[in-house]
Amino acid sequence: MSNLHEEDSTHHGSHGHGHGHGHGHSERSGLGGALRDLFKPHSHDSVDSVDSALEASAEGIRAVKISLVALLMTALAQAAVVVLTGSVALLADTIHNFSDALTAVPLWIAFVIGRRRPTERYTYGYGRAEDLAGVFIVVMIAASAVLAGYESIRRLLDPAPLTYPWVVVAAGLIGFAGNELVAAYRVRIGRRIGSAALIADGLHARTDGFTSLAVVVGAIGVMLGFPLADPLIGLLITVAILVVLRGAARDIYRRLMDAVDPALTSQATTAVRATAGVVDVEYLRLRWIGHRLSAEVGVVVVGDLDLQAAHEIAHDTQHRLLHEVPRLTAATVHVSPATVDGADPHASIAGHDTLL
Repeated sequence: MSNLHEEDSTHHGSHGHGHGHGHGHSERSGLGGALRDLFKPHSHDSVDSVDSALEASAEGIRAVKISLVALLMTALAQAAVVVLTGSVALLADTIHNFSDALTAVPLWIAFVIGRRRPTERYTYGYGRAEDLAGVFIVVMIAASAVLAGYESIRRLLDPAPLTYPWVVVAAGLIGFAGNELVAAYRVRIGRRIGSAALIADGLHARTDGFTSLAVVVGAIGVMLGFPLADPLIGLLITVAILVVLRGAARDIYRRLMDAVDPALTSQATTAVRATAGVVDVEYLRLRWIGHRLSAEVGVVVVGDLDLQAAHEIAHDTQHRLLHEVPRLTAATVHVSPATVDGADPHASIAGHDTLL
């Protein structure tokens, strides 16, 4: 009788159990931690909230709708001031705000597509659309950096007077307030549903907020008699955008390469080893598909178990993973008998299966 068994899961909710498990996520404290969180929030791979896949997608759609409206209103207000004052620093900030608002559109589309059911061609579903939207966000961040830098250098080489600098100050403060509200909202929802793309977009908005404050500094410099302060601040904004670009590109690259937080892998491995009947862990793989996490696990059990007993161990392993790993929505468990007298239970597929 074969001791091999594979078990595939659907979603947490199929088990009918409540969730509210703590995951031991440490919080950064103090001023230093708060500043680090502004540009690199702690990993979304370990959070407390576990929502269903459809609820998470709906929440993501709601987040991009609200942020789209808020950022468009902010950018339009700033654009009117650019026309009035000719501030190149404010122009750079406005360009970035418009690009940030537009990134909500592909995210919106991706969340909608990601809710489609798997097909015979796309057997894992359409969750990767969210990660592809993240690539678009990175491209938009890069484009805004190039445009902002170009305009700032042009204004340094061909200076022009800044009119109504006090209006620029007001517009910069409006930009900061609008962007920070959107950033905090996007990052919070992104953490909750596990969306790297939404978190990247939130960091994009957060940097816009601080560059808006830089615009205020440039306008104050002009009022104090330093006219080049405006284009110089535009260059500083470009540098800030590049910093965000680096972080966002890294995070999206890791998602596309199926990278996960090593602490999450350790947490899953511990959960598997704690399952009654599991002698050893052959392999454990985790991958993100959009904001959903999937697992493939190979476990070793004693060699004289019957099929029913092996099935129970596989099911218990799967159940423990679904409960203890945040946002895990699917787990496949493969059971192998322990080696007896040096016999390899996988000898028949030696040279074919590179995963074992």
